[in-house]
Amino acid sequence: MREEKILVTRSSMPPYEEYIEAIKPLWDSHWLTNMGQYHQILENELKRYLNVKEISLMVNGHMSLEMTIQAFDFPEGSEVITTPFTFISTTHAITRNHLVPVFCDVKAEDGTMDESKIEELITEKTVAILPVHVYGNVCNVEAIQLIANKYNLKVIYDAAHAFGVTYKGIGIGNFGDAAIFSFHATKVFNTIEGGAAAFSDKELYQRLYNLKNFGIRGEEHVVEVGANAKMNEFAAIMGLCNLKHISEMLEKRRKLWMHYQQNLSVIQGIRFLKNNPLVESNYAYFPIILEDTYRIDRDGLFQLLREHNIYSRKYFYPIIPDQECYKEKYKQIDLPVARDLSNRVLVLPFYAELEEEIIDKILEILC
Repeated sequence: MREEKILVTRSSMPPYEEYIEAIKPLWDSHWLTNMGQYHQILENELKRYLNVKEISLMVNGHMSLEMTIQAFDFPEGSEVITTPFTFISTTHAITRNHLVPVFCDVKAEDGTMDESKIEELITEKTVAILPVHVYGNVCNVEAIQLIANKYNLKVIYDAAHAFGVTYKGIGIGNFGDAAIFSFHATKVFNTIEGGAAAFSDKELYQRLYNLKNFGIRGEEHVVEVGANAKMNEFAAIMGLCNLKHISEMLEKRRKLWMHYQQNLSVIQGIRFLKNNPLVESNYAYFPIILEDTYRIDRDGLFQLLREHNIYSRKYFYPIIPDQECYKEKYKQIDLPVARDLSNRVLVLPFYAELEEEIIDKILEILC
C-alpha cells in the first residue's frame, strides 16, 4: 500500500509568491467584494478567453445555473428536459426553481444527452432543455437547437466540465441561450470557488446582476428580490493568476491523458468515451468504462485501487433519479443507457501536477 493518498483530482494553483503579490493591493483598498476591480477585470479576461459576448461571474457554478434558470421566469411547475447522468447540482438547480426535471437518456458513446429521445418527452408544459457537456464531451448542439427552435424552447447548457472547450473553433459558451461554467477548486480552471454564466443577451446580464446582488441598483433602490451570489476579490484574483497559466496546465493535462490512453487502450474490457474530432478538449477528467470482459467489475476495481491508497471516483453513480432525494418520484423511469453507464464508469486520478510515475503505478494495478 502507498503511504501517500493519490486523490482523484487536485487543485491547480499559481506560484505562491505570484498570488501573494497579486492580493497585496486589497490591503490598501479594503474592497473585498461587491463587484470590485478584480471581479470586473476577470469578467473581461474570461470574455476574451472563452470568446463569448457576455459573462456574469458568481460565487459558484451551482448558483450560476440556479440563477440563470430563474432569470428566464419560467412558470412554476414547468418542465425542463435534462440528463440523469450528471452531478446532483444540475437537477437541484431545476427543482429549487420550482420546476420539474424530465430525464432524457444519454448516449453510450459519450455520456451526453441522446438528442433522438428529446422530442418524445416534450409536453405542453416543457419550457427548456438543459443538457450537460459531460466530462467536457460536447452535446449535439446543432440537433438540440433545431428541436428547441421547433418547439420554442430555451436551451441552457451545463458546461461545468467544459471550460475552454471549443466546437468547430467556437467557444462552447456560445451555444444555446446560456451556458454555465464552474470554477470550483477541482476544475480545469478555478477561482478557489466560483462560476459564471455566458450568454449573448445584454438584458440577461442586467437580470443576473439583480439576482446575484439582492436586486440592489442604487443606495436607495432595490428593484427586485435577489440573493447574494457575488464573487469576492480574493477568488477573482486567484482566477486571474490561474488564467495566466491555463495554457501550460492544459498541455500538461493533454500529455498525461495521452499517457493513460495509450497504455490502457490495449487492455481488454476497458473502453473510453468517444472523442469528437471537431472538439478541442480541455482534458478535464479521465473516465474509463469497464465492460463485462474486464477481469473484475467496476466496484471491485474501485476497492482494489482504494487498497493501494488510490482514490478513483464513481462519477456519476447513482444516476440522479436513483438518489435518495429523488428516487421515490423518479426511480421507475426507464433510463437503461444512463444506468448501465453509471454502473460501469470509473474516473481515474487526473490533474495537471500528477506524475507519470504515479500513473504507471495505477496502470500496473489496472493491468
